Amino acid sequence: MNHFKTYMLLAGLTALFMGAGYLIGGPTGMLIALLFALALNAFSYWNADKIVLRTYGAQEVDESHPEPLIRNYVVDVVEMAQKAGLPRPRVTVIDNVQPNAFATGRDPAHAAVAATTGLLQLLTRDEIRGVMAHELAHVKNRDTLVMTVTATIAGAISALANFAFFFGGSRDEEGNGGGIGGMIGAIAIAILAPIAAMLVQMAISRAREYEADRIGAQIGGDPAALARALEKIEAYARGGYVNHDAERNPATAHMFIINPLAGKGADNLFSTHPSTQNRVEALMRLGVGQGTRRPAVPVMASVAPPSNPGPWG
Repeated sequence: MNHFKTYMLLAGLTALFMGAGYLIGGPTGMLIALLFALALNAFSYWNADKIVLRTYGAQEVDESHPEPLIRNYVVDVVEMAQKAGLPRPRVTVIDNVQPNAFATGRDPAHAAVAATTGLLQLLTRDEIRGVMAHELAHVKNRDTLVMTVTATIAGAISALANFAFFFGGSRDEEGNGGGIGGMIGAIAIAILAPIAAMLVQMAISRAREYEADRIGAQIGGDPAALARALEKIEAYARGGYVNHDAERNPATAHMFIINPLAGKGADNLFSTHPSTQNRVEALMRLGVGQGTRRPAVPVMASVAPPSNPGPWG
């Protein structure tokens, strides 16, 4: 997505935030929402990545880590970043059983990648490389800023909608006190604002994920490994491996390589990601050109928890 579209996206989110402010507090509420949105945009530009990493308890790791799985993970990320012509990103681990990953940061020089312990335990090394190559593609394409800032602002919109339930009826008939109109407006924004924010997330996520898959396949050099990883992550996410932090912070769902929220992963109206099947098919078309064969064994079957929980317990 070019810079113009990025700015339009942020402007749209700001306008949505202002609309919510108007429905809650009239012109004064809209002005307050505008000032708050401008401050939030500025704060998010510099700090949204730190907020997201802190939300998920991400811990930075390096090649000196005593656990071999983590050492290999760091080594592979650093090697692929060099291959992609990127500065070394911060490499982090999230203690969560659901296999998943995301990238964040305002630009490649301030980027961080995050993988869950579930991802490192449950996928093979080449599949982990494929996933992290996808995340480095987001960094290379400069997707991480808008994805992270969108998560922060969308979360604020949802919070404002919840606030509307309690204070939406504070205006009078002239717009300065209580009344049915204010309550109706509050209910409307409480319902519509999260949906509108979700639609914006959908618009930015689907095209970005396909492009990151394509570039990630080039960086990792193995489209089939990324395809297998996507199928496995989808199966685990839908097979009872709940990401409780993501459930508490749904505005961040679009940042992950696979939607971490419970429910169907289909390419439908309220999905933040493209269909995993469509993504796998696109990757395998890339693989045909490179002589890569489709995985022989389907991995979208039911999944049982690993018998050995690994070093994280």
